[in-house]
Parts: sequence; structure tokens; C-alpha cells
Amino acid sequence: MSLGFQKAIGFLLLILLGFLLQKKIASDQNLKGIKVLILSVALPATIFVALLKIELELGLMLLPILALLFNFILLGLSYFLLGSFGVKKNSAEHRTLLMLLPSLAPGLSCFPFIIEFLGDGELAMAAVADVGNKVFVLILLYMLAMHWYHLQFKSSPQEEGSSKIKSLLLSLINEPINMVMIIAFVLLGFGIHLSSFPVFLEDTILRLSTIMTPLVLLFIGMAVKIKWKELKTIFFLLTLRSGITFMLSAAFIYLFPALTPAVALLVIVFPQSSCSFWPFAHMSAVNTLEEKNRNLNNTFNTNFAVSVLALSLPFSTLLIIGIFTFQSVFLNPFIVAAIGLGLIGVSIIPILVNAIQATANGERPMKEIPFFNRMIEDLRSKKAS
Repeated sequence: MSLGFQKAIGFLLLILLGFLLQKKIASDQNLKGIKVLILSVALPATIFVALLKIELELGLMLLPILALLFNFILLGLSYFLLGSFGVKKNSAEHRTLLMLLPSLAPGLSCFPFIIEFLGDGELAMAAVADVGNKVFVLILLYMLAMHWYHLQFKSSPQEEGSSKIKSLLLSLINEPINMVMIIAFVLLGFGIHLSSFPVFLEDTILRLSTIMTPLVLLFIGMAVKIKWKELKTIFFLLTLRSGITFMLSAAFIYLFPALTPAVALLVIVFPQSSCSFWPFAHMSAVNTLEEKNRNLNNTFNTNFAVSVLALSLPFSTLLIIGIFTFQSVFLNPFIVAAIGLGLIGVSIIPILVNAIQATANGERPMKEIPFFNRMIEDLRSKKAS
């Protein structure tokens, strides 16, 4: 039995233990406390250790730009594809998915496995790349949410919006992970590494970093709460997201064949992170404005958003564990692309089944079903051109 497979089994056992502890940790407040401990203590300590073990290079500054570019690509693709999957354009569900699907939350779903399977150097790269993703989810998605709200209700409280953006910028700086990264980069600039610290301080930071992985895995198990009525729809949407992401990662690895195996795996697993909680916070803020103004038509469907987030975390976690378990398979860009195509194919199974049933029963002709209607229109436009 390979070492990677044994590690994967150990991770799954910790998730299962967390699931069994759900009744003991039933309160959302208790879960919130564990999440704060992870994001404010364990994860910052782990990233701090990883950053202080690397050599500062100018090339690292390209990583946030690449992550931000990925966010925008996924946002654009989601906008055009969701309509084909039966999600009505400009509906509350459509806007909700456009906020969630392009966002990433690597801290809980990806970083623990990067440090365990790849090491400190790759974790440091992932943490730097996440800066671009944080700009996207904290700032740009908030602006997009407010833009949709103003379009929906023809209102423009610009002062409130600008003050909110300022507070988000401050929260971006004050977030423990980002503060740790700033301190680490300053220390690296002066040539100070972890070994330069007094022994007592170095040991304390290292001990804090070691609790991250088991704590995160237990949290994932304790936090899993899925509404079974929406499970099918959300599962296929997350499968579509994952398939697109695999295709983008495969293209990147193919275009840059000189990547080391560890960096290539990082390119694959980082974009597979679960959906971020921050877009939900922005949607909740918009809902609060709607309640104040007594607006009946909601810009977003927050209940649907909660269900997406609840399934996204275990979905991404199991997928990332699978990637690291079979590392050698995922180093081939053609296999990664094939897996991406396969997942996209799986995501359209319910569309095909519904189309066949509807056509067989004479309820709807094939061309009236959204997915096939879009395909027919595209073919006609190509012939016309």
C-alpha cells in the first residue's frame, strides 16, 4: 500500500471522526469557534513557517495575478454555461451561483493537504496565490453584488457602498493570514528565516502549525450538513465546476512542461478548492438592505447558497485527497484533460435524461430544452458566418 494512499485513509478517518462528533458539537457557535481557531491561529502559523523557509523571488508576485485570472475565467464561463443547465438567466439562483462558483476557499479545503503531500515551498506558493483570490472574493465580488442590487431596485447609495469597500480593504489587511504574510515577507527582505528565531519562539510556532491538519479535517466532518432535496442539483453543478477547472489546469501544465511535479500538482489542486464563504457574506449584506427597503424580490437566494457551501467543502476535500492519492496519474496533462471532460459529461447526464424523457413523452421537442437550444443556436450562427 502506497504512502499517499495510507495518508488518504488517515485523513478520511479524521473526517469520519468529525462527522461522528456532530452531536457533541451541535451548536453553530461551537463550530464558529473552531473555525476561528483554524483561520486565526493554526493556518497563519503554518503559512508563516512555510514562508520563512523559502527564498524570496520576484516570480512569486505573478501568482496572485494568475489566481485572479482564474477567478475571472471561471466567472465568465459560469455566466455562459449556467443557462444551458436550466438556471434561468438573471434569476436569484443564477446570480447566487455566479458569486459562489468562481470563488475559492483554499484555507480549509486545500492548504492542509498541500503541506502534508507537497511541503512548505508549495504551501508558500499557494498562500501567495491566494492573495489574488482574496482580492476577487472580498472586493470585486462585493462590488458585483452591490451592482446587481442597484440594478434590481434602481437605487444607488454610493456612500454606503464606498465605505463598505474601505472596510473590506481594511479586513483584507487585518486578516491574520494576510498579516502573517506581510510580516514574513518583511523578515525575508532582511534575510531573517525561521532558524534565526530564539528556540522557544520557533518551537511555539512549529507546535501551533502541527495542529492545523487534524483540526481542519475534524472541522470538515463536523460541518457537513446537506439538504438532500438540493443535493442532486448542487452535485452536478460542482461537478461541472470541477471539470472546467481540470481542463484549465491541464492547459496550463501543457503550456508550461518545465514545471516540477510538485508545482504541477499545486496547479491542479489549488483551483479545486471549495467555494468561499465571503460571497455568502456579501449576499447576506444585500439581503439586509432589501429587508430595510422592504423589497420583496431578492437579488440572491441565500438558502440555496448555504446548501452549495455545505456540499462544496466535502466535495472538494475528497477530490483533492483523491488527486494526491494517485499523484502519478494527474501529472499527465492529457489524462487531467480527459478527467475534466469526463466530469463535464457527468454533469450533463440529468440534462440528457430529462431531454430524452421529455422528447419520448412528447412533452417538449428537443430544441426547446435550454441545453440543446443553446447548441442549436450556436451551430446556426457558425453556419451563417
